[in-house]
Order: sequence, then C-alpha cells, then structure tokens
Amino acid sequence: MRYKRFEVPPKAKTNRQQIIDTAFEMVRENGVESLNARNLARRIGCSTQPLFYNFSTMEELLASVIYKANEFYHSYIWQAMSESKYPPYKASGMAYIQFSKDERNLFNLLFMRDRTNEKEDVQNASFEEIVSMLMANYDLPHEEAQLFHLEMWSVVHGIAAMQATSFLNLDADMASTCLTNVFEGLKLRLELRKKEQEKGE
Repeated sequence: MRYKRFEVPPKAKTNRQQIIDTAFEMVRENGVESLNARNLARRIGCSTQPLFYNFSTMEELLASVIYKANEFYHSYIWQAMSESKYPPYKASGMAYIQFSKDERNLFNLLFMRDRTNEKEDVQNASFEEIVSMLMANYDLPHEEAQLFHLEMWSVVHGIAAMQATSFLNLDADMASTCLTNVFEGLKLRLELRKKEQEKGE
C-alpha cells in the first residue's frame, strides 16, 4: 500500500511592513517601553532574526514606528476637524487634546519624547500649515501668525500633556472654554496693537 506524501507548506516570511505594524500596535496598546526585540518576536511568532534582517537596530525600527504614528495622528486630526462643530483652528486644538485621551501612548511617543538628538522635526510642516491658515483667515503677517499659534498651542499642548500624564482630566466643554478665552485674549491684543499702529501713522 502506497501512502500519499504531504508536503508542509513553507512558513510565511516575516516582512518589514508586518514588523512595523506589529510594533506600532504594541506601542499603541502598552507604550514605547513595551517595545523590545524579544517581545516583538513573540508577538509576531518568529525569532528575532527576521527583525534584525529588516532593521539594523531597534532604533531604526522605532523611527519607522514614529513615522507611522505620525501618519495616524494626522489622519485622526484631519478627520476630527472635518467632522467638528468648531471652526477649523479651534477644531485642530480640540482634536489634539482629545488625541491625548484616546491615544495616550501614541501621544506620549509623538509629543512627550526627548528630541535632543533628532535631526528632523516632523511636526514643523504641520505647524507652518496652520500658521498659513491663520494668515489667510485673520489677515496676519507671517511673524504675527507664528507667535499667535505658538502662544495658543502652548496652552493646547499644556492641557493635553496634563491629561496624557493623568495630572488633569477636563471634559470637552471646559477645554473648549479655556481655548476660547485664550484665543479671544490673543485676538484682542492684536486688535489693540493694530489700533495703536494706525494712531501712530
């Protein structure tokens, strides 16, 4: 009697994108502290060899995770802005604050890490994008729009950072009131300065 021979299919190779996606989910669920080669290999179901075949170091992998997290963040913000009941500029701030609640680990990865040795600032482009929006909507020169956004965003980030570290927990209405008060105060300062300049002329 002859038995039919069954061949075991080759095990699927672990590719670069699978590693990035799995590492991203680990950080999203448990924070960047959970990401190491052993934990990641166990999560994927492979040895550590495929990890270091695709990435020379864990730092290189983390850079890819940060890039993916940044893409996720921008998608989150723009979707929230498109669905928001607030004007676009305020909506971006409210979405940032909400992101610190909904995605605390990703928020900490993106906005609470030490950037001392980082060459590229991935947030610079989005900062300038919002500055351009302020220039167009409120007829501000670039320098004034930059300062306005820096001061406004310092408050937004402060609220979000306190929430991300469980120091503070504001509901949406209170956060909205805080942002409105600061915004109106900064806008009033600009209006008064403009009147003083017009008198001087």
